Amino acid sequence: MRKKSMTKRIMAMILSVIMVLSLAGCSGGGNKNNSDNASTTNQGKSDTGSKDNGSKDSAVDTSKHEVINFLVLGNKPTNGRLEAMLKELNKILTEKVNAELQLTYVEWADWQTQYNVQLLSGDTSLDIITTATDWLYAWENTQKGAFLPLSDDMLKTYAPKTYEQVSADGDWDICKYNGEVYFIPEDHYTQYTNHGMFYRGDWAKEAGLTDGTVSKFEDLTTYFKYIKDNKDGVIPWDAGKNSGDLLGFYIQSHTNYRNLIGVNAGNYAIWSTKPDDATVSAPFMEDDTIYAAADLMKQWNDMGVWREDVLNYDGDSREEFYAGTSGADQHHSQTFYSQVKPNMDTKQAGSDSKMYAFGSENSNIAKDLKTHGAAAISANSKHPERALMVYDLLRNDEQCYRLINYGIEGTDYVITDDGKLGYPEGYDQSTDALGSDYWCGRNDDLELVNSFTWSGRPDMIEGLNKIAYDYEYENLIINKDKIDTEQAAIASVLSEYWPQLAWGKFDNPKEKIDEMRAKVKAAGYDDVKASIQADLDAFKKSQSK
Repeated sequence: MRKKSMTKRIMAMILSVIMVLSLAGCSGGGNKNNSDNASTTNQGKSDTGSKDNGSKDSAVDTSKHEVINFLVLGNKPTNGRLEAMLKELNKILTEKVNAELQLTYVEWADWQTQYNVQLLSGDTSLDIITTATDWLYAWENTQKGAFLPLSDDMLKTYAPKTYEQVSADGDWDICKYNGEVYFIPEDHYTQYTNHGMFYRGDWAKEAGLTDGTVSKFEDLTTYFKYIKDNKDGVIPWDAGKNSGDLLGFYIQSHTNYRNLIGVNAGNYAIWSTKPDDATVSAPFMEDDTIYAAADLMKQWNDMGVWREDVLNYDGDSREEFYAGTSGADQHHSQTFYSQVKPNMDTKQAGSDSKMYAFGSENSNIAKDLKTHGAAAISANSKHPERALMVYDLLRNDEQCYRLINYGIEGTDYVITDDGKLGYPEGYDQSTDALGSDYWCGRNDDLELVNSFTWSGRPDMIEGLNKIAYDYEYENLIINKDKIDTEQAAIASVLSEYWPQLAWGKFDNPKEKIDEMRAKVKAAGYDDVKASIQADLDAFKKSQSK
């Protein structure tokens, strides 16, 4: 029924466009050049009250004002800057496509659950949805009917600039399910979101590490021990309960297992293959490295690397890192070079902050997927066409792009004398950030070089490019209907053991790992593994044709 309904919608849309174009006839045609609007060149207006939407010689009826609701991830800012930005942005959107934008936030507390509930709730107020194939369940939500299929005609008509760019890069195929496009990739933006530990190079040097550098996972033990023994009032890593999968990071740094993306058991990314070996396995079930990982976590716990109540603590380790009361923080490379490094250089002058990337010692780091950020249109949207028009402007119009990404010039940012992105005097990213969390349409062509971003960013990215691999299964879609029950049962077992192992809370980790393995086996491990293997085998066969 959904597919038939969608076909009728598309046919109706195409017919309406044809009728409007017929009415416009020879009257719509003068060239219009506006240096402030990269997406409204060479356009005409029809007699129906329509406004430019960014496509050449197009005439789309925008006589009815629409509110476009954009679902984003993150804690909603409370400093008033977002609201001020939206007020200015909506003036432009109203002028160009007679629409305004509002943002709905899925906040970080229990975000995995809340995000999927929001998408599958049938909420007709949602229009644009932030998604991703590696961390925001894009394929799963596509299969469950959360997203609207997007035809070529629909994309060409309502998001022409985006369609042109994605087509030029040949990336529509990575967004297709059963032959139809379901989301738009953020494929024109350079970033690295691999994980790693941020630490202080000055303290690492004092700890005796060569060049003050953590070059392998075990060096962190030396670093943490030095802080515990020598820095009063500092917690080596004042981590919170959601600070990262230490067991997984250890396995990544000591083996060549590569995670299969988008096939989590609950919140646990456990399924893997190895390079040039399309054999599915879960390393914690089939490799002894997990024992060494859990032993080290117990050692760190006993050392006092983190708080005793880490499993209940939800503090902000980054702010504590900035304040000098925590010796470490954990997140992405992008976070390091764009936020942490420059902030530490200012707030902890001389700290020589650095990042140890998990998997760097054995070159087990994946390049970002082009669908690490993506935009979908809700299947329940009342005005998907206008939503695409708004998205096209956010992604391609310089005025709109700067507002949604940077805020209001002079208040949220400034342009330096050398043409770079800068910030007003007294600006503090910790409290003054815009917080729009626009992570699904960034565009290198419109990005400003950030004067705040660490100058070593290009060298860091070049270094990662030399060792990182391309993920080979970007188009692999697992049939989750076959394994949902077993995956849920496995996730339930893991939730009982994994956090306790990851934060070193079991007295006998090996005993608990063996218990966990037995329960995971009983929960249907072999059946899930066989089902994923069958899907992978079919994918490999299709790629070889």
